[in-house]
Amino acid sequence: MDKLISLTAIPFALSWDIPPQQWQLEPDETLAITAGPITDLFTDPGGTVVKNDSSRLLFAPPAEFVLSARVTVDFASTFDAGVLVLYAGPDFWAKLCFEFSPQGQPMVVSVVNRHLSDDCNSVVINGNSVYLRIAGLGQAFAFHYSTDGQTWHMVRYFSLGQPDSLRAGFSAQSPTGQSCTARFSAIDFAARRLAELRDGS
Repeated sequence: MDKLISLTAIPFALSWDIPPQQWQLEPDETLAITAGPITDLFTDPGGTVVKNDSSRLLFAPPAEFVLSARVTVDFASTFDAGVLVLYAGPDFWAKLCFEFSPQGQPMVVSVVNRHLSDDCNSVVINGNSVYLRIAGLGQAFAFHYSTDGQTWHMVRYFSLGQPDSLRAGFSAQSPTGQSCTARFSAIDFAARRLAELRDGS
């Protein structure tokens, strides 16, 4: 059985679905995850690539919840990313990424996978940190980002159907590189329903 991990902000035990190259929990409760080489979670809708080897630290949330973190990434290669993820198996998952674009820009990117991946670039971010948030809304989910942790902008509103054993958590990936470290600080969790979907309050 995988060793269970505790984070003060999350009232549930977490475990590695796929272990990273390296990880540590820093004194201020910052979670640092280092992805291994050529790691990703993506099912190309064109049928050319299927990858499911990015590291994932997951827990089982209630149906209604809000999970957020400040994500800081040591970008080095294209598609390096720190990720908040929902995972119910290889066919049903979703991820909200702070990712390094092919143009060399940090960007908020979302992917929703229902057998095949629906990939969407959102907005360019100045700097190597941004706040990301997942909201569970019963049968639906919402992704938001923020530059200050106060004002939130909706990225995506979607459903994964009703998959069994849905888990949420943290991931890092380096699809074209040899390594990528993502740090998740100011982690916050609440078992509540998001009041306003569009403005994220």
